[in-house]
Amino acid sequence: MFRVSDLTVVIKKNQQVVLRGVNFEILPGETLILKGKNGSGKSTLLGAIMGDPRYEILGGEIEFLGEKIQNLSTEKRSLLGMFLSFQTPPEVNGVSTTEIVRTGLMERGKKVRLDEVRSGLMTNQKLLGLPMFFMERESGVGMSGGEKKKNEILQMLVLKPKFCMLDELDSGLDMESAGNISQILADYQRETNASFLITSHNLRILEKLKVNKVVELIDGELVAAEDERDDEKSVRVLENERGDEKSARALDERGVMGKRGVMNERGAK
Repeated sequence: MFRVSDLTVVIKKNQQVVLRGVNFEILPGETLILKGKNGSGKSTLLGAIMGDPRYEILGGEIEFLGEKIQNLSTEKRSLLGMFLSFQTPPEVNGVSTTEIVRTGLMERGKKVRLDEVRSGLMTNQKLLGLPMFFMERESGVGMSGGEKKKNEILQMLVLKPKFCMLDELDSGLDMESAGNISQILADYQRETNASFLITSHNLRILEKLKVNKVVELIDGELVAAEDERDDEKSVRVLENERGDEKSARALDERGVMGKRGVMNERGAK
């Protein structure tokens, strides 16, 4: 489905190396959780995967659906079925969410009428608890942090990507909204067999998901999450000041954590 092999990435502006020899693989229907301190390179990794021009790939490969994509434009990666929900979603003046989604569908070769797009958005707005005409607002403009994140998921649900990268999706969401979106993501994954790569500090967003792997970025390298089941570290490794101990313990009991070690090209230690 999706594989990153020996990926080394620098910030194009100053040639600072951010990621060194990163390796992992995500199969169809799997969920991988990416941890790391602020500034560890989580958003850089997701941006590089999506073709963000601020980053330059010095070495390695990115493979999606059997195709090497590291030289493709962001648009072409999106058309293949990749999706990135931004940590800080942009404001798009003068363009509604309806227009963005309709353009995305048409670029994918789907001939859809405006009323069909609105109908699909309306159905998913209800799931997200958004008001009736939310989709007609300028995308991101004047929205709260939580509304911006829900707007990203709204677009994802209608565009139906196969590989979804969700960067700090929980930021700006209250606990109730985070729990609701967790169920929405689980339902979407079950219906489409999509794969998720998620960065998160709030484990409520993972509550309903089947998490297959937990990895962490440390000093630009990807390592498997630590597991010391004889004490509380197995809980704390997935916790921080905004974490949920109950959810963290549940993840530990479900066996998604392994002893820390550098990941190889197959995503194994």
